[in-house]
Amino acid sequence: MNDSIDRRRHPVRPELAALDYEGRIEAARFVEGEVFQITTDRIAIRPEPRPDRSIDTEALRGEWVTVYEQTPEGWAWGQLDTDGYVGWFSSDCLGPVVASTHRVRALRTYRYPGPDLKLPPLGLLSLGSKVTVTGEVETRGLKYALLSDGSAVVAKHLVPVDAQEKDWVSVAEELIGTPYLWGGRSSLGLDCSALVQLAAQTAGIDLPRDSDMQEAEAGEEIPHDGPASLQRGDLLFWKGHVGIIAGKNRLLHANGYTMTVAYEQLDQAIERIAATEWGAITKARRLAASSD
Repeated sequence: MNDSIDRRRHPVRPELAALDYEGRIEAARFVEGEVFQITTDRIAIRPEPRPDRSIDTEALRGEWVTVYEQTPEGWAWGQLDTDGYVGWFSSDCLGPVVASTHRVRALRTYRYPGPDLKLPPLGLLSLGSKVTVTGEVETRGLKYALLSDGSAVVAKHLVPVDAQEKDWVSVAEELIGTPYLWGGRSSLGLDCSALVQLAAQTAGIDLPRDSDMQEAEAGEEIPHDGPASLQRGDLLFWKGHVGIIAGKNRLLHANGYTMTVAYEQLDQAIERIAATEWGAITKARRLAASSD
């Protein structure tokens, strides 16, 4: 039974598993886990506790994670609350849980040691990062949000944590030119499914992390009878890839062809991709409606 469990979504290993799985799977021991918050700007999540392994995904500042194991070497193994992703990451990124009040809506924003843009930044937060605002200060006409850790960010770069965009595709379009990064999940670099997930989250649409998961679960399946049958916000899937319909015969995707988030003529993309190992379109799905 253990062999059929997706390691990306279930905190289960032969030697250790989450307590919830006791009696359902075989493991040497079961543990309850402890909830922490990510305290670094972003952290890589890997399939093994090795820095030379490519990353599966990333966690962003303010997200919660349930940790089931920490090693003397500084690794932690746990499950991200946002999308249920399981993997290994540095335990240096973990801190106590503080309820978030806001999230970053700008593509990225600097975090300062105080409310002054002339101060040397402490870090750079990505779209989707969560913070706890404790107050607001104005310096030379610019308002700053004061955060629970004593740092500050430009207030207009934040929105309430439950705010929702009307057109999530427009958020994805803001990321045009962002470098493609396998496993990346921030506005500094991301992959095809992270582009979809991050943008959709701004409209209150929670999606799983990887393209195969989105292909199986996102929205509802629709026919894909050619470019004319699709509308803005529809998702197109190939083997291991997902793209967003941005308009008539227009595909938006983070891709290894341009190595960026880019537009591509849909009919040309279908022909180009069909000649690669990714092959023909495998499925189309429709999320909540987006405005044109």
